[in-house]
Amino acid sequence: MYFDDKRLVASVAGALVLAAAGGFIAARWTGEPPTTAAPAEEAAEAAPTSLDLSAEAIRNSDIAVEGVSAGGLGSEIVVQAVVASSPTGEAVLTARAGGAVTRVFKRLGDPVRAGEALAIVESRDAGQIAAERSSAAARSTLAQRNLARERYLFEQKVSSRAEYEAAQAEAAAAEAEARRASAAMGAANVTRDGRGTIVSSPISGRVTSATVMLGAYVQPEAELFRVADPRQIQVEAAVGPADMARLAAGNRAVIELPGGGTIEGRVRAVTPTLSGQSRSATAVIDIVGGSLQPGLGVRVRLYPSLAAPSNAIALPDDALQSMDGKDVVFVRTTKGFRVQPVTVGQRSAGRVEILSGLKSGLQVATRNAFLLKAELGKGAGEEE
Repeated sequence: MYFDDKRLVASVAGALVLAAAGGFIAARWTGEPPTTAAPAEEAAEAAPTSLDLSAEAIRNSDIAVEGVSAGGLGSEIVVQAVVASSPTGEAVLTARAGGAVTRVFKRLGDPVRAGEALAIVESRDAGQIAAERSSAAARSTLAQRNLARERYLFEQKVSSRAEYEAAQAEAAAAEAEARRASAAMGAANVTRDGRGTIVSSPISGRVTSATVMLGAYVQPEAELFRVADPRQIQVEAAVGPADMARLAAGNRAVIELPGGGTIEGRVRAVTPTLSGQSRSATAVIDIVGGSLQPGLGVRVRLYPSLAAPSNAIALPDDALQSMDGKDVVFVRTTKGFRVQPVTVGQRSAGRVEILSGLKSGLQVATRNAFLLKAELGKGAGEEE
């Protein structure tokens, strides 16, 4: 009987525990939801929309920033172009006289100053030019002395005016011959000893081509060196006939570099005729800042002034990111970047048209903009 009473007491205690537990569970599920379980909408609103980054961190991350301006894809002309030296940015150095190369001072890639010697060509022609100059100078000196003597005799009434005037003519002719010989010697750049000619550069830059060899015999006007100044370059873009009429001097141009950066430029001129092979005109673009290597192939965006006006903005595809199902771009701020939702239009040639959400004058991240998106996502995860 004692055992039965004991089992009864245990059963009653267990029932009381289950009832208490059931009441707790009911209270837990029927009460107010915990404050830590926020709705999806509130979590989305709490997502970070700005990112603090220093200018040094932006450079280290190789994040490119591009200014935006009004004008959709219809107001852009995207063409291929080649970087070329300007007419004053490259010099072809030739042998002024035939002969053997006796000295070579510069090699391929060496820096050169304007007027600096690159090589010396020993030549019999140089000796003849130097001899003619010396002979002409001696005749001019003798003619000047004769003129002085005839002037004195004419003033003393000893010689006639005809003799004095003949001496004047002879002195003038001798002086002219001496100037010609001196100019010829300067044009040939003859050395002081008169044995050779100096091959010198008229511009500063670097040697981009060197075909000269020590001891080799070269013909007159044979090319020996090429020197280019990387600061004096221009971009030559091929423009189709339809776009040719829309461009004008002074139109803005953006040169897209192979590494993803851009350089600003201005259209200097557009050729009035089409090339026979490509059937396209050439737009010559002056670079506002930066330096490029001649021969580099680039892509150019031209903004013709005669295009139809548009309020849309065109950006590289890299600038557009997707966050929470929305198209966004990262706008540059004083502290870093902020997320800006945008409405997207048509796409073409690696560019996307922004119909709304941006205005001219802002700067947005283009190359490596996905790093900013990843950084925001990492920051949101750490907060959670």
